[in-house]
Amino acid sequence: MNILLIGSGGREHALAWKMAQSHHCDQLFIAPGNPGTASIGTNIAIDINDFEGLSQFAIEKAVDMIVVGPEEPLVNGIYDFFAQNEATTHINVIGPSKNAAQLEGSKAFSKHFMQRQGIPTASYAEFTKDNYEEGKKYISEHSLPIVLKADGLAAGKGVIIAFSHQEALQSFEEMIQNKQFGAASSKVVIEQFLEGIEVSVFALTDGKNYQIIGHAKDYKRIGEGDTGLNTGGMGCVSPVPFMDLPFMEKVERNIIQPTINGFQKEGLLYKGFVFFGLMNCGGEPYVIEYNCRLGDPETEVILPRLQTDLVSLLAAADNGTLEDVNIEFNDGAFATVMAVSGGYPGSYPKDIKITGIEAANTATNSLVFQAGTGFQGEDIVTKGGRVLTVTAKGNQLQEAVQNAKNALSQIQFEGMYFRKDIGYEFPA
Repeated sequence: MNILLIGSGGREHALAWKMAQSHHCDQLFIAPGNPGTASIGTNIAIDINDFEGLSQFAIEKAVDMIVVGPEEPLVNGIYDFFAQNEATTHINVIGPSKNAAQLEGSKAFSKHFMQRQGIPTASYAEFTKDNYEEGKKYISEHSLPIVLKADGLAAGKGVIIAFSHQEALQSFEEMIQNKQFGAASSKVVIEQFLEGIEVSVFALTDGKNYQIIGHAKDYKRIGEGDTGLNTGGMGCVSPVPFMDLPFMEKVERNIIQPTINGFQKEGLLYKGFVFFGLMNCGGEPYVIEYNCRLGDPETEVILPRLQTDLVSLLAAADNGTLEDVNIEFNDGAFATVMAVSGGYPGSYPKDIKITGIEAANTATNSLVFQAGTGFQGEDIVTKGGRVLTVTAKGNQLQEAVQNAKNALSQIQFEGMYFRKDIGYEFPA
């Protein structure tokens, strides 16, 4: 079949790499893609939100399946656009409807959904400019630390954990009054702080059945030892040592099954990936957030571990056979380490030449996935804050981490930085 993959980051490079391995994949197009995806399929210069352009291209190239990488087109209704067009309604679009995508697009919507379905999550309240003073009072009386979340999409940056009431009130003012995150923070969700370890579980659903395709622990802080500013993710590991069978049974029973059942009860049309952002609080899982797509850089660590043919899985989500698929995983441990531009997550230079990618790609048990890169003539240069990742395999977790760092040592660009302590809580 012909497949159109939408997006341009490390997640999409990993998806392209995995799908291209399938004997079901005839032609693979990526819109707009990056230099990494260009070596796997055909990059197409169409914007991720240009639904009309994507539709025309899909018709012209007889595309059978569309896989949506980023959240923005999903929240903007790409599934509905293709489903409602007679010329494209036959295409298998992997992603939820616009209504269902509110699970990621609106923190308040997802909290209400969890409350209705009895899914464990932190207690919360929501505020806008209309009840701003009430929000200030709520913050002043709330226990510390306190979590403030912009309701809408804020590119992973709309969450503040405040350790003083003054900091919380200042953040609240920045979000609501000063529009720190634009329209995304016109409503702010204020949550109880959950003490524990943050982990992610990934499922594929047809809206009725589901299969778990992986789990991971992400490292969001820029500094080693989980210090400094939050980022979009500096690396991750899989499998996570404490996510054993008893813990995962709780995740399925208390969170995943009620979520999928909730889709049916509430008429949410959902075919695609569900990202469960969880907090392990003393062995009990709580939902921090839903994402309606795979995470980044978690995709880069879960797909190399997944042995099952991904295209077959995606087809099964469309033809009603998902519950019959056997999910298999590769043996060993996997680690992903992200290389970022100097200055990230603040301002950083662009168009810095990158060398050594091929050498890193041929290193032992290692794969390079490009994220914020672009072409400048024949050269590959930096275009974003998170530039590329190396995913490596090992018999044990620390061996995988070391293999990733060894491969990264082959890559160079001015100002390059990566955390050397990914997986530090899990010594050999």
